Parts: sequence; C-alpha cells; structure tokens
Amino acid sequence: MKVILLADVKGCGKKGELKEVAAGFGQNFLLKKGLARLADTGAILDQKQKDSSNAFHKQQELEAAQNLAKKIAGIKLVFNLKTGENGKTFGSLTSKEIAEKLAELGYQIDKKKIDMQQIKSAGHFSAIVKLHPQVSAKISIVVEAA
Repeated sequence: MKVILLADVKGCGKKGELKEVAAGFGQNFLLKKGLARLADTGAILDQKQKDSSNAFHKQQELEAAQNLAKKIAGIKLVFNLKTGENGKTFGSLTSKEIAEKLAELGYQIDKKKIDMQQIKSAGHFSAIVKLHPQVSAKISIVVEAA
C-alpha cells in the first residue's frame, strides 16, 4: 500500500515522503491516526506541487540571505565603552548590543545569529552573522575607551 506521510513517523519516514507500507500498518495505524493519506494520483500530484513550491521558497530565502550578507559584509561598528585604568571595560559587549546597533543601521538581525567572542577590552574585534545555514557575513567591531 502506498501512502504519503502527513507527519514524521519514527521508523517509517519524514513528512511529505511517499512510502510503500504493509496494508495492515497503513490501514490500522497510519490512516486511522491521521499520520498519512492514501497515495492516489491526485495526492501524488499535489505532493509534487508542494515539494516544488517549498524548493522555490527555500531558494528565495537563500538569495535574500546572500543579498543581505553582501550588504552587511565589512560593516564597521564603533562602540564607546567606559573603561578602567588598565583598558578593560566595565562589563562586556554582548551580541544584543551589536544587534541593536545593526537595527539602528536598518538591519533587523536576531542576537542569536551573531557569533562572537567575549569582548571585555578596547580594541578591534570581528563577529560572524549567520543569516542562513549556508550564508554568513563577517563584521568588524571597534571598541573605544570613553
């Protein structure tokens, strides 16, 4: 019996896959619980259209991330932080502050997507902004003593 899975099923497959399963398993478990639907020609065509639509949207997201990466690559962010006598800052510069500075420049980026080392002194640093699993951009950070 051929079915199209409507949800991930452990030991069987992922959502959207076309699977050949035993008739009893398909009728008594998958179809009864709403985890799959019978794979007739209409359902197969519908699933192919959904797959092509998902692929198109993923490609659009990738292109948007690449364009944003080109825009923010090489941006230099300058922060004036209060420092002590030895050049160490009071506190540290966080990804939240970097995300806020990028928002001021018009780039809405989540603080969780900024990968950086801990900054506790004045100097030049860099951070990597992960925009997509395949796309990232490097920005430079300058911390000056106030």
